[in-house]
Amino acid sequence: MILPPAVLGLLGGGQLGRYFTLSARTMGYRVWVLDPDPDSPAGRLADRHLCAAFDDPDALSELAAHADVITCEFENVPAASAEWLAAHAPMRPNPRALAIAQDRIAEKRFLEDAGVAVAPWLVVDSIAAARAAVPDWDFPAILKTARLGYDGKGQLPVSASGGVVRAFRELGEVPCVLEQQVELDREVSVVLARDPDGRCRSFPVAENVHRQGILHLSRIPARIDAATRAQAEAVAQRVAEQLDYCGVLAIEFFVCGSGELLVNEMAPRPHNSGHYTLDATTVSQFEQQVRAICGLALAPADLTAPAAMVNLLGDLWPEDQGLPDLSRLLAQGRARLHLYGKPVARPGRKMGHVNLLGVPGESDASQPARLAESLWAELAEGAAR
Repeated sequence: MILPPAVLGLLGGGQLGRYFTLSARTMGYRVWVLDPDPDSPAGRLADRHLCAAFDDPDALSELAAHADVITCEFENVPAASAEWLAAHAPMRPNPRALAIAQDRIAEKRFLEDAGVAVAPWLVVDSIAAARAAVPDWDFPAILKTARLGYDGKGQLPVSASGGVVRAFRELGEVPCVLEQQVELDREVSVVLARDPDGRCRSFPVAENVHRQGILHLSRIPARIDAATRAQAEAVAQRVAEQLDYCGVLAIEFFVCGSGELLVNEMAPRPHNSGHYTLDATTVSQFEQQVRAICGLALAPADLTAPAAMVNLLGDLWPEDQGLPDLSRLLAQGRARLHLYGKPVARPGRKMGHVNLLGVPGESDASQPARLAESLWAELAEGAAR
């Protein structure tokens, strides 16, 4: 075990790192954050903020020299940096997991090799490949950059064969994957923790609604039957085992109209759809991350009440960068507001979220989901005025 007051190193200083830092410091650990943003949400709360690029050799050396274990809240760490750190300090998750998760081509191949079902896809890495893909492909589809795309960025819908080459050029002619759109019943995600000895704990499955490629609302528990829930948890655990994973891992799924379960993508870190665990489960995904990487016992991750989580994007902020009118939201006794301390709001930027809690003992999240949508709509209306 790695016990307090050990130093936990963290790659990335965003809101996921902010909650990790809060959990770790509550438990008596010290946290060193490496992130190039001087205003990073996690860096402002850490014991030490190494404000430098992720490939800065001096910062990497200092982090490795002082951290008892290193983890991440951001998967797009340069591969060379992750490999160097892993050679000088315990790195959890391992660099291989990060490398697979940051490249959609590598991720798809890994999942298929692991026997996990994914939507039909193919590599488009040249104009010739884009043209060759067209004749036998089912449309509509989505063309996604293999690297650095997230929250709807780096992807374009393709409705007909003539659009593949055009979309490839618009995305900069970088390596891409073409994914067939499938008939969806809903989207769900599993967040789990796995410790160094291979023990796993899954959080309750979340059902997710996206808008413009960004997660808008999660409701928990997901509206799926027990067999689908068990299958999703089993697939997520299989992926973690194949990666020899240690830490918190999120797997996003498509639940097809036919009942088939397909993996969409994975994230080697805590996940936006797991934010409900801050208020609606017996342990948060962030404390569980601390426990997993430090070799502590994983805590029970049971739902205490049905819940809904709604993201608050910068679109809801007034032009003067003041806060939206949160009075009605804060008048709700079962609403839990979380703001990330980001100094500048921009459209599409995640500024915070709200967890709406249902009645303990109930199994339907319809009421908190409706309230979440109502409160969000009121904020959106205020921003439009």
